[in-house]
Amino acid sequence: MNNFSFSKGGTDIYCLIFLGFLISFSPLSAKNNSRQGKLSPQQHKVQGTVNDGTNPLPGVTISIKNKKNNAVISDYSGQFSLSCSPYDTLVVSYIGFKTSLIPIQGRSVVNIILSTDTKTLQEVIVNAGYYSVKDKERTGSIARITSKEIGTQPITNIVGTMQGRMAGVNVVQESGIAGGGFQINIRGLNSLRTGANSPFYLIDGVPYSSDPISDRQTSTSIPGDGNPLASINPNDIESIEVLKDADATAIYGSRGANGVVLITTKKGKTGKTTFNIDTNHSFGKVTKMMTTMNTDQYLNMRREAFANDGITTYPANAYDVNGTWDQNRYTDWQKELIGGTAETFFIQATASGGTEQSRYLFSGNYRTESSVYPGDFLYKKGGGRFSFNHKSVDNRFIFNFSASYIAQDNDLPWIDFVTLSRQLAPNAPNLYDQYGNLNWENNTWENPLANLQSKSLANTTDLIANSVISYKIIDNLLIKSNFGFTDLKNIDSRSLPSTMYNPSFNLTSQQSSIYQNQFNRNSWIVEPQLNWNKTFGRSSLDILAGATYQNQKSEKLAFLSSGFSSNSLLYNTSSASQTVILNNDEIIYKYQAFFGRLNYTYDSKYIINLTARRDGSSRFGPDKQFSTFGAAGLAWIFTNEEFAKNKLNFLSFGKLRTSYGTTGSDQIGDYQFLDTYASSNLNYGGVIGLLPARLYNPDFSWETNKKWEGSLELGFLGDRIFLTTSYYKNRSSNQLVGLPLPGTTGFASIQQNLNAEVENYGLEVTLRLNPFKTKNFTWTADFNITKAGNKLLSFPGLENSSYRSQFLVGQPTTIRKLFNFKSVDPQTGLYQFEDVNGDGIISYEYDRETVRDFNPEFYGGLNNQLTFKGLQLDFLFQFVKQENFNFANAQRSAGHFANKPTEYVDSWSQPGDIAPYQRYATNTNQSASQRSEFFSLSTGAVSDASFIRLKNVSLSYNFPKELTPNMGCRLSFQAQNLFTITSYKGADPEFTIGGTLPPLRIYSLGMQFTF
Repeated sequence: MNNFSFSKGGTDIYCLIFLGFLISFSPLSAKNNSRQGKLSPQQHKVQGTVNDGTNPLPGVTISIKNKKNNAVISDYSGQFSLSCSPYDTLVVSYIGFKTSLIPIQGRSVVNIILSTDTKTLQEVIVNAGYYSVKDKERTGSIARITSKEIGTQPITNIVGTMQGRMAGVNVVQESGIAGGGFQINIRGLNSLRTGANSPFYLIDGVPYSSDPISDRQTSTSIPGDGNPLASINPNDIESIEVLKDADATAIYGSRGANGVVLITTKKGKTGKTTFNIDTNHSFGKVTKMMTTMNTDQYLNMRREAFANDGITTYPANAYDVNGTWDQNRYTDWQKELIGGTAETFFIQATASGGTEQSRYLFSGNYRTESSVYPGDFLYKKGGGRFSFNHKSVDNRFIFNFSASYIAQDNDLPWIDFVTLSRQLAPNAPNLYDQYGNLNWENNTWENPLANLQSKSLANTTDLIANSVISYKIIDNLLIKSNFGFTDLKNIDSRSLPSTMYNPSFNLTSQQSSIYQNQFNRNSWIVEPQLNWNKTFGRSSLDILAGATYQNQKSEKLAFLSSGFSSNSLLYNTSSASQTVILNNDEIIYKYQAFFGRLNYTYDSKYIINLTARRDGSSRFGPDKQFSTFGAAGLAWIFTNEEFAKNKLNFLSFGKLRTSYGTTGSDQIGDYQFLDTYASSNLNYGGVIGLLPARLYNPDFSWETNKKWEGSLELGFLGDRIFLTTSYYKNRSSNQLVGLPLPGTTGFASIQQNLNAEVENYGLEVTLRLNPFKTKNFTWTADFNITKAGNKLLSFPGLENSSYRSQFLVGQPTTIRKLFNFKSVDPQTGLYQFEDVNGDGIISYEYDRETVRDFNPEFYGGLNNQLTFKGLQLDFLFQFVKQENFNFANAQRSAGHFANKPTEYVDSWSQPGDIAPYQRYATNTNQSASQRSEFFSLSTGAVSDASFIRLKNVSLSYNFPKELTPNMGCRLSFQAQNLFTITSYKGADPEFTIGGTLPPLRIYSLGMQFTF
């Protein structure tokens, strides 16, 4: 928990020095000299603003006709300035608008209004991975957000920027803790294996692994064993494209089964050198606390529990109710342990510019984020980026290079305090004694702040480099090659010092220990390509052929050290009396592929797109290492037909498209087909032995995913209303699973392909609106909704396998098998459940047969942007229709020595009562405790978890040029997770895992300066 202080650690001083340094080297400091030394008397300075008739347009290119190396870019306020002759003509161009020629005619101020060009709006270029395609001509399903949407969100993880903004892309936040991650699935879960449904990520064409980088023993406060995607800076991102259907993903073969996420970083722009400084300060608090019992309610529950169990004398260890603790004391433990304020500071400086031939960009950033927990925990992240793009004068040779380096330092407590804050008795003792030391109240409790002595530390560095070299051999033939390299290093630890325990135990540093994990992962990739295109008559043909060679090496060392002479030496492994190696792996993954694409367009109406890939992976046996995948996409732009122009003239655009193809998956881990051995850690005759760890299976092979989609795109009123509807059906077969084996074999399972088939299907609707556009006011809206389904079509031998308690043929793979809760017995006060097999015994094995599906029934978002002169307001509503476990799943056994939600106040009290919850009971009542456990996994612990959340609000103001003539200035206020409308019985309806820190409500104030 931190006090509000911009000056903490001298941050303000460093920022001011940094800001002054940048300004001193900006064009402002050299403006007068430049003017005197370089401009002739015939030239003068022209300045002005570019807008669309209502709003300023940033990023517009303004150049002088028939002159080179003179272009400038309008800033965030749409303002520009350049030097020219009084008789020159300005060429003003911007995607989505008609290019304008503006004669200067001796003017010093030239304000420009651009007109919307419906045709060019349809020609927005979309990144499809190995190729780019005009949006109107794409045959595949691609969702896209740009830096405009990303920049309105005070968020640190790029995956979170997609939440609620893309149809068919379901994003769920895992934790509100600093450095926490997000779960993402694209068009459902294809694999039966947990962790095998992640999409394939590429950053500027370089594959980026999202596999865990931490260890379960060291990453105890953040779900997911580490989050490598946290190292990517959202402010560096130009666009994110998500490839969904077979036509878009098949060219990535086995990597495209779960969708592909293409991340494109920002590049330098043609024009004079510009400096941009972006800074913001944010504050975050938990969105909603769980309502728990106060002291009176809690003590009444405890007393009644003892009375119900016939206990008249309170046990000596029942400190809360036997008089040892103050019966009138009350502490809101959620406020104490998770009620703090997380403070975030961010600054980024960028320099960019260049000529028509060479463009560059430098940027550096630094971020700090504290936590809502007590203590001075801090997450620090900083890094830099460089981008260089060059092309020859004849445009035949092109060289692009980009590199980024990010360092993270995360300091967290070893536990998430959420569960503890909800269970501590409200009359528990003070945290500190009269001398300011931790209070142990005569050894009657475990002080929760003792956990602060145990820390979870993580240091991560991440280097990503990419280079693209291309040469146009002849006009229609291009040879190109991509080169990429990534290097990630992570060192994390969880310390258990003796000081975290009660001093009465008399523990010393000899009893201290520490878990440590060292992880390195580096990879390189080379992708040579050949592209040929030709237009003849009304036909155009585009052919692409290429190959991929990738090598990835991962090294992991996890160990436990204990017995230190001093706690100050806890991180010095050589000072430990004993070190036990828990895991020591070196894994090499090799991948090779050949791919191709053929695209044919006739008369700008009929389009066919064929893609194929031959994949080779080291993760399969010698005879199964290669497989072939491919897809076909068809599109018909029917508004280009004569009948549509005559009879469907209310349409400005109309397209039908469909695709079908196969992708695969090798997300099973490495060496799974081999008969491998592991160290036994047992010393025999001075030698550490080996144990067999896995059985050999040479037939272990690829999963296969067959995808089909049909889509209709319609534009009305010059595309001011644009509707896209898509229906898809995917079937995944040849599932890679661990097949259970009898214990007599000595192995728990064998990795094998199972003839099980999973189907995902759904309807996606996206609607883009521009309802109002006047001189001073515009309103645009984007709406998306996805209704998705999932079904297990077949699973041979399911009833006799260990998966029978998890899956059911004909039902979704996201189901939970539960006890069917009937009621609370009015006479006994105990929970009653359906005895499915009628044997008179309620058991986990035979009576958990009632099905509930936790997969969202539908989800989506509504984003709005309103502008009035220099003001811009953006806000996003996210909505989800779903069921989930409520508080009763984690908050069980009302009556035990732990606080409970206030809902349990309405529990059974006496014979004849009709109540939703059973009688209070102590931990000595085994029958009541067992039924409480059953209830936590029953239909009674499931409730509606649907919600509508105001996910994001951004209000910004661009200062007019008259107020800041020498620079662009933008002030912004942003907020995240403002309020949630829900009937959910618990703290937050979004989370699928209870007991983790809910998402934070964040308020952010930012400034942006452009010189």
